[in-house]
Formats: sequence, C-alpha cells, structure tokens
Amino acid sequence: MSHPADSPSWKLLDDKWPEFGNEPRNLRLALSSDGFNPHSSLSSRYSCWPVILVTYNLPPWLCMKRKFMMLTLLISGPKQPGNDIDVYLEPLIDDLKSLWVGIRGVYDAHNGEYFTLRAALMWTINDFPAYGNLSGCVVKGYKACPICGDDTPSHRLKNGHKICYIWHRKWLPINHPYRRQRAAFNGKPEYGIPPEPLTGEEVLHMVENGDKVCWKKKSIFFDLEYWKYLPVRHALDVMHIEKNVCDSIIGTLLEIPGKNKDGIAARLDLLNMRVKTDLQPEYGERRTRLPPGPWNLSRAEKREVCNSFYGMKVPEGYSSNIKNLVSLQDSRLLGLKSHDCHTLMQQLLPVAIRSVLEKPARYAITRLCFFFNAICAKTVDVSKLDKLEEDVVVTLCLLEKYFPPSFFDIMVHLVVHLVREVRLCGPVYFRWMYPFERYMKVLKGYVQNCTRPEGCIAERYIAEEAVEFCTQHLSDVSIVGVPSSQKMGVSKPLSGCTVSVVDQDLLNQAHLYVLENTEEVLPDIEQHMIHIRTAYPKFRKRTKWLQDKHNSTFIQWLRFKVYVVE
Repeated sequence: MSHPADSPSWKLLDDKWPEFGNEPRNLRLALSSDGFNPHSSLSSRYSCWPVILVTYNLPPWLCMKRKFMMLTLLISGPKQPGNDIDVYLEPLIDDLKSLWVGIRGVYDAHNGEYFTLRAALMWTINDFPAYGNLSGCVVKGYKACPICGDDTPSHRLKNGHKICYIWHRKWLPINHPYRRQRAAFNGKPEYGIPPEPLTGEEVLHMVENGDKVCWKKKSIFFDLEYWKYLPVRHALDVMHIEKNVCDSIIGTLLEIPGKNKDGIAARLDLLNMRVKTDLQPEYGERRTRLPPGPWNLSRAEKREVCNSFYGMKVPEGYSSNIKNLVSLQDSRLLGLKSHDCHTLMQQLLPVAIRSVLEKPARYAITRLCFFFNAICAKTVDVSKLDKLEEDVVVTLCLLEKYFPPSFFDIMVHLVVHLVREVRLCGPVYFRWMYPFERYMKVLKGYVQNCTRPEGCIAERYIAEEAVEFCTQHLSDVSIVGVPSSQKMGVSKPLSGCTVSVVDQDLLNQAHLYVLENTEEVLPDIEQHMIHIRTAYPKFRKRTKWLQDKHNSTFIQWLRFKVYVVE
C-alpha cells in the first residue's frame, strides 16, 4: 500500500456504494482540527481552532501539501470549544451531507462536460484530546482507550495515584511463554484474549442507549449516512504518540524532572504488585536510596549519552540541530519538538544508547524504535503486517518486564493499535499531524492585528486563494503551497563540508569506474574491446593504447548502443 486508495477503507466505499465508487471524480476527504495560539507569545490563554479538509484524490506527493488544504471553519477563541465543538461543526456537516447526495452541474474542464460531484469523509486526524472531543469517547480514566473500550487493560497505582495501562500479554498467541511467566509481570499468568474493536454500528447503538461509561456524547459525524459503516472513523495520530513515548523514554533514562516515570512512588507500586521487590526504596537517616533498576543510568552513562547526542551531525533539513537540545551540565535533553522526537526514535536513540544501559532494556527500546521506523514507511508491505503486529506486542511485554508500571500511560498503550490502522487505512504519513501543524504555523503568520486574530487569518487566506487562482493563468510563476523542483534536488552537505564543482573529465572518470565495477556491464566491456581491436588492427599488441582508447570512448559507445536497442 502506498496510498489510501489501496486500503480496505477506500474499497469499502466502492463496494457498498458502487454508484459512488464508479465515478473516479468523486472526492475522498479527511478532516483535521486542533487548537493553536495565534499570538507570538507561548502562553496558552488563547486557543483558535481551524478545521481543515484535505483531498485524497491526488498523487501521494501532493495529498498533504499546503496548496490542497481547505480551511473550512475557524473556531474563534479565547477558549477551546471542548465537547461543544459539534455546535461549530454543524454547518460543515450540512455541506458534507449535500456533497454525499451530489452537487449537479459541476463542470469538468479537462473533459469539457458537466457531472454530479459527490464527496465522502473517510476519517478525522487529531491529537488524542481532540480525538475525544470529535468522537465523543472518553480519553481519560480506566476506559481511556477508544479501541479497547470496556476491556481497556487499566490499573490504578496506589502510591503514584495514576492509572497505568499494562497487561499486553493478552495480545500474544495463546501458547506464548510470556503468558505463563508470573514474577516478571504482575505475579499472575495471563489467559485473556484481546478485545475486539467495536464497529461503528455498535458504537452508535451504545451512545443512543445512553452508555456513559466509555462515551460522553453522540458525535455529530454519525449524522452522515455512511459514517457508521467505516472501519476507522477517527485515526490515531502517530506524531503525538511517538512524541509522548519518546519523552517518556528520554525522561526516564536521563531522570528529567517532570518527565521521569521513576521515583519512590513507582518503587512502592512495584512492591504492592509483588514484582521486582529487590528495587524497593531503602530508607536512611538523611535520604532515601533507590536501588538501580534496569532503566537507570549512572552519571557517567548519562554524560556519555548526552555527549553522543551533542556530537551528532545530520544533513541540513533533516532535523533541528541536536547539539542545541543537549545540556551537558545537567545531562538532559531540553526543548524537544515533535519532529526532534521523530528523528530520535527513527534513527538517533538506538545509536546513543548502544554502549550503555543493561542489554534487555536496551534491546526493548531498540525494538520499539525499529517498530516506529517500519510503521512510518511510505510504502507498506501488507504481507509483513501480521509479523509487525506480533513484534510490537512482544516489545511492549519486554518493556513491562524491565520498566516500572508508571511508564505505561495511555500513549504507550495506543502503540499496540497502530498496525491495525495501517492495515485498514494505508500508510501513516497520510494520517498524522505534521502537515497540519506546519499549516497552523502559516496561519499564525497571517496575524497582524492581535485584537482580531481570526479576522486576519480569514482575510489573508481568502486573498491567498484569489492570488493562487490568478497564477494558474500566468506562466513562469511559482505555485504557493507546492515545493519547488529546486528543493527536491541535492541538499547542502554537513556544516563542516564544502561544495566543489567537478569538471567533465573527472566526472567521466567516476562514471567509467562505476560502469567497470557493475556486473551487468562486463559483457559490454568485452564487446567494446573486441570492437577496438577490429577497428584498429595496427594497435592490437599495444595494450596501453587499447586501454586508453577504451577509457575515452566506452561511455559514448555504450550510450549509442542503448539508444539503438531502444
């Protein structure tokens, strides 16, 4: 799968409503909404909520670009709408209903004809709190997982006063040895089975009958005729899940205040659960000592990890400067943004911890990094998804064996459901918040009058749409919202390198070197040498002359041969 068109969710609309699927010009949409502060200050007193639609009827490299994002609503602040967001979405839902019935008389400029345009909303894309506001499900407490529902594997920590989400062994095969292990987990064997995700029809039946355990309200999206039949109605945002998991790992390893999942309360919770009793706090006259656990690093090891991050260099545009995020004095990483966490989990974190930490804990973290790297691929091999799902369950069980229960918040638990959504919806990069977060930065730049931020955004957006429409009728004008071809070429090197211009002779030498070391070209090299000996019989015995002649003429001879064959 390389596009949502390859996914079962797309094909379900085609199969259930053939009249909709038979018209390739009918639109498939996704909706995203999130709050941002339109002012330059970092305070969160003002929250403005844009509602953005994207169209999937485009090639993969254009679907999520700024040019094709439609700002349909702008919910004004200063307070966020919360569960009342349905009131603001009602005009948009009315438009989506009309689009599902069809808009007649839409002109197709390419074919020069009129047709009836229809559109369907496939899913919403939000962070987890906004997920709860749009879907109407509970995202806190014992039933915080919207997919597990009533069967969410939750447990309240007596000393930490938090709810943890453990017991992922029920997702393992029934004969897996981890199910019978007691001491490494919660002191009990596991014989349960994973919960079955509810269908849209079951969810609608529950909310209409007043189920207040897992659902806060009936979502307004159920007013759409097709909504209850979709297998995935609200997509989990991999960007925020990856960021929160990365923050938990880095915070626990480096013991960053506010992000560390270890402490006296976490050790007492281990004692209450009767696991890892050798890690219980040791109370002294002046201070309480915590025995080192599998996740703990010594001061020297923390310094070594930070020095590894401090010395890392990446190509320009790959990520922010990792060096600026490292505090060598405190042995911490500070100010990590979403893309920084993405870079750490994808590439850098396994390198930084390769020589520190106990091997079982290091192995579990590295497995989790490999999982995020695999799931974020632009092309998904469907035949490997079952193996990937088994691997991530084993990874979460390994983390349960070597990390405290307080580490397992709801974001860590949601990792177990990511493969399911890839199987049903296609590649992850069509359903995460990165393009929408970048677009919100553009909207923030529109604000010139701080007393009327929404007015500034609306006026600038309409003006940009008008200018963009006019540029389609002009030549040699760059398009707003689509990367130029220059940016798609060779990027600048690392900061310590310089760019040098290669002359044609040196380029030909490099080209010849590559050709002569390619197995597929070896028969052509022999054929060319025979051609030279035949064309110049006087120089058959002069080996050096023949080799120089071959080096100077082989590239052009090979190009001519390929051209004749084609």
